Amino acid sequence: MRPKVFLAKRVPSEVEAYIAQHCDYRKWDREEEIPRQLLLEELSDMDGLLISGGSIDQELLDHAPKLKIVSNVSVGYNNLDTAAMKVRGVMGTHTPGVLDETVADTVFGLILGAARRIPELDAYVKAGKWKKGSDDHIFGIDVHHAKLGIIGMGRIGEAIARRAKFGFNMEVMYYNRSRKEEAEQKLGVVYRSLQELLQESDFVVLMTPLTAETTRLIGREELALMKNTAIFINTSRGQTVDEEALIDALEKGQIRGAGLDVFEQEPVDPENKLLKMPNVVTLPHIGSATHQTRFDMAMLAATNLVKGVQGEVPPNLVAELK
Repeated sequence: MRPKVFLAKRVPSEVEAYIAQHCDYRKWDREEEIPRQLLLEELSDMDGLLISGGSIDQELLDHAPKLKIVSNVSVGYNNLDTAAMKVRGVMGTHTPGVLDETVADTVFGLILGAARRIPELDAYVKAGKWKKGSDDHIFGIDVHHAKLGIIGMGRIGEAIARRAKFGFNMEVMYYNRSRKEEAEQKLGVVYRSLQELLQESDFVVLMTPLTAETTRLIGREELALMKNTAIFINTSRGQTVDEEALIDALEKGQIRGAGLDVFEQEPVDPENKLLKMPNVVTLPHIGSATHQTRFDMAMLAATNLVKGVQGEVPPNLVAELK
């Protein structure tokens, strides 16, 4: 009997065809997220689930007695209750690697956009405010030869460091749970404590996964350590930052600006003060959002899913479930 899987996220037709070769499946075929109750009902006879976000917790597992694997179409997997899954023997996978370069591109878009005030000045020109005369008030800051601090030197962190070092001649430092001596030798980056990195950097990029240890890793004390000329970039998860503290630091001029692809609440509240600040570049969590990268992520997630329901150990099992 063929395994049964549920696709709680739209995937490209080629990816769906691959799944159809190996599994019987049902799917949620709308852009909006599947309602929780409907998802729970769909899982009663499913061996596998492909999803992007949404809490995989004890309640869901109780509704899915046959479930063998949850395949996350994401590099992050903070939506997985890995402890509960481990007790039940349910595998969990993610999609690392395929999005590294694309996310690194987005990071540099935010760095350049915030440093040179590109979104702000685009609006300035389109509003007809560009006049002859002194233009000191629209100056930005240089990116080349500046000091970049990366918090979280994983694969994406290394891709950012390569762009910074070899594309912009930046001085790159990093903070990580463990030293990355190979990266230091290969890329010429230097290790710093978190405090030293925050104090020295002209640009601070937060690139950590969301865990209990990294929740609100950047708060009032950390922001107070930064230069008042520094720019903060977050492309990790919104909950890694104390958002109220960030708003306060920006309002008081403790830091120069920010570039954000993630927020504590997503979609972000239209009344969020960050959206009103001209020195903050805001994106709708699109770090990996190119057609090719999202296709590659979906295909990798499908490969993980199929291997899992066939009784094999998938290649991208999350660390806590190995």
